[in-house]
Amino acid sequence: MASVVTGGAGYIGSHLIDYLIEKGDDVISIDDYSSGNYTNTRAKNVKLDLRLAYPEIPKGAIIYHLAANPDVRTSMDNIYDHFERDVKTTLNIMEMARKYDAKLVVFFSSSTVYGEGRIPTTEADKIDPISNYGLFKVMGEEILSFYARNYGIRGISLRLANITGGRVSHGVVIDFIKKLKKNKETLEILGNGKQRKSYLYITDLLSALDVLVKYFKGLYDAFNIGNDDWVTVDEIARIVEEEMKLSPKHVYVDAGEGRGWKGDVRFMLLDISKIKSFGWLPKYSSAQAIRLAVRDVLDKI
Repeated sequence: MASVVTGGAGYIGSHLIDYLIEKGDDVISIDDYSSGNYTNTRAKNVKLDLRLAYPEIPKGAIIYHLAANPDVRTSMDNIYDHFERDVKTTLNIMEMARKYDAKLVVFFSSSTVYGEGRIPTTEADKIDPISNYGLFKVMGEEILSFYARNYGIRGISLRLANITGGRVSHGVVIDFIKKLKKNKETLEILGNGKQRKSYLYITDLLSALDVLVKYFKGLYDAFNIGNDDWVTVDEIARIVEEEMKLSPKHVYVDAGEGRGWKGDVRFMLLDISKIKSFGWLPKYSSAQAIRLAVRDVLDKI
């Protein structure tokens, strides 16, 4: 099977490439290396800015589209950069899919499309993002849906919970570890520490992808991919501290209403009944995913 991974030098993309190659796929990785630097020498690695162009790919390939600016926080300030990397790039990918008759496009969307909705949140719940990152993911989903309806290109949008594990480049785990490496006595926590969200370990995401690619037979649909439980930021801090054998004082920096920053969703728990109907279950809980990710990161430092 020919597989194309956009954003293949990044965190999730690099794990996906390794996984696909081990399965025996012929993999093309496309990235401009602006935020990631991973290279698997067994893949065909194409350095390209997907905002400007797209390469020739094999007919009938599966496209896994991850290329984007992954930082939710900076989307509130660097609006045009995020728009181009998150929306314009997606349009170009769908044109690539149309030209080369892609078998399937898997778009890596986000739970941020829901904003702060009902808990747990189902795929049928209101789309109401509170960050530009979430807004641009909604636009990406709409582009996929449009191309499915009008050009017959099959698509799946994955509304992801927080994905964590080795090679993670941003987010609370790496943030806490970096801060504690600099200062073992004090840990700055964005928000009030009571934000509660769902986390999924990277291998559970890969197994979910495997299930959907095998068993989804529709034209287009969106799926929540996350865990059945959630953890608070304070609980994450304790896990990091336990693994680093530290007991720092906590200092909270509240951006208002208990948020870590403007656009921060305080509570996120996805209803994953839809993908469960395909036979998928996460192996690790949210707390276990965090602990495994902390160990992954510490092993590389």
